Amino acid sequence: MSTPDHIQPAQLAEAAPLARSFDTDRLEIELAEVTGHSWQPQRIHAPGGGIGQAAAIDWRVLPLRSPGGDADRTDPGGPGPADFAPTVWMERMPYLREILDGIPAPLNAVRLMALGPGAASHPHRDPKYALRRGFMRLHIPLVTHPAAVLVIDGVEHCWQPGEFWYGDFSREHLVRNIGPATRVHAVIDVLLTRELAELFPAGWQVAFARADVLFNRPASATAPCPIALPYTADLPRGLTDFDQDQPLDGPLQPVQVTEADGHLSLTTADRAFALVPVGQSEFRFAGWSEQRTLQLTSAGVVLCARRGRQLAERRLPAAAGAR
Repeated sequence: MSTPDHIQPAQLAEAAPLARSFDTDRLEIELAEVTGHSWQPQRIHAPGGGIGQAAAIDWRVLPLRSPGGDADRTDPGGPGPADFAPTVWMERMPYLREILDGIPAPLNAVRLMALGPGAASHPHRDPKYALRRGFMRLHIPLVTHPAAVLVIDGVEHCWQPGEFWYGDFSREHLVRNIGPATRVHAVIDVLLTRELAELFPAGWQVAFARADVLFNRPASATAPCPIALPYTADLPRGLTDFDQDQPLDGPLQPVQVTEADGHLSLTTADRAFALVPVGQSEFRFAGWSEQRTLQLTSAGVVLCARRGRQLAERRLPAAAGAR
């Protein structure tokens, strides 16, 4: 449980440089390889797993990792029937792929995001990217200039090409480009791990030791399914409602676990979710963190919900036909 001497995420700075830098010339050459066509508008990930509306400003995206490797998905994605995978554009950026392979954390969406001259977003928050939920968003600038800025929690930033930065995008932020040229960043969504925390400045690492944050485990290698399939159970509806932080309460709904395309899939009446192994017969939702997991056994299901260092559990029996 959280104690009074724990550091809350809000007490940490709004951004931090990470202990790596990259070859700007190689990044620039690779960027030129993928700019021969018009990038699509940035879109949001809508509630219920759909693709939301396009940005109303000149903010365009080239997806390098997306749900199922879909090269048309410019939204950041979320829990759904497919895990994140490289798109065809990743093949044309081997140096950036090498950089991404070296990040010691599970990757979700990776997008090149181009903010055109005169474009400015409204102030907004992205609540998913909260340290207590185990999510982070990282940036590697590729092309920028002093008049293209990112403002997080009232602090103005202009990160330089080849640098590696973390920003707390659960706080209010906006982007603004009043300069003459397009600003391009690689935007990388990851799950926070202890290994990733080691790339932060020394003061942050000390703070992380006491901060109310969620550290994820690396994804486990695929193991033999611990249960007979198909497997049915009645689980809380909140478990698949990713807008709330207390997924173990409320009425139950029937779900079924099956195997598809080499991974387990959990299906409700109206949605399907790929499951990712993280421990002995324990799984998180693809596109989500260990903020919620489920452990499947022949006797029933152990549900876990995490909020920073706090853990809640609920045990439910398997449906009669699943035993």
